[in-house]
Amino acid sequence: MNILNTRFVRGFVKMADDGFQQGWHERNGGNLSYRLKEEEVQHILPRLMDHGTWQPIGTSVPGLAGEYFLVTGSGKYFRNVIVDPEACIAIIELDDKGENYRIRWGLVEGGKPTSELPAHLMNHEVKKRVTDGKHRVIYHAHTTNVIALTFILPLKDEIFTRELWESATECPVVFPGGVGVVPWMVPGGRDIAVATSALMEKYDAAIWAHHGMFCSGEDFDLTFGLMHTIEKSAEILLKVYSVRPDKLQTITAENLRAVASSFNVTLPERFLYEK
Repeated sequence: MNILNTRFVRGFVKMADDGFQQGWHERNGGNLSYRLKEEEVQHILPRLMDHGTWQPIGTSVPGLAGEYFLVTGSGKYFRNVIVDPEACIAIIELDDKGENYRIRWGLVEGGKPTSELPAHLMNHEVKKRVTDGKHRVIYHAHTTNVIALTFILPLKDEIFTRELWESATECPVVFPGGVGVVPWMVPGGRDIAVATSALMEKYDAAIWAHHGMFCSGEDFDLTFGLMHTIEKSAEILLKVYSVRPDKLQTITAENLRAVASSFNVTLPERFLYEK
């Protein structure tokens, strides 16, 4: 089968375009990666080139040794992924130590995987472990309203989680574990990758102050849905703040507990403090 016709590539391309249509990917902003299933690798193996040069990842991810990933390219524009995917995305293979990668398909006009590759792979390694392999997608986008909130809310997990939960009733159901917050850090390096992967031990979403959001999920729909829900909640919250600085009424801690009971989810009590 032509690699472009595979279900996972088509899903990847659609998600990239969905993100662009939301306005989250100006210029070459944002990145996306997907950890292939073994049967997907075997299905396309005859069409993968086997002469790619091994390059250092910039970190060590032994828990992902030998795995394959579909990733966006560094400097590539999300708006062009749907137009010319072979020039904008790549399938990479990791070596048997999880320290180097090589391109097996894609980026036909040259280039390399996203500059956030260390962050993506370190977080894939964490989420693979803590979800027993269920999570396969890592997504970073420049979500406008979430970024705006990082200028006006304290950069604390508890505050961001509670404010987002209160802004839309579905939020405690979509992300009952809450969200983590990473203070501003230089993008693309090991430090931000380490900080984010520490948060991913307990959250599926991490907010990067003044930069955007980092989400993990089992598939493209769930991961995009998580990002979309958090960003919409942030938009509602900003609109409320723009009208009046104090809320006349809100979703209370008891209301949140009632939602959790009705939808059979568990909300950490540390987010249900009295305000």
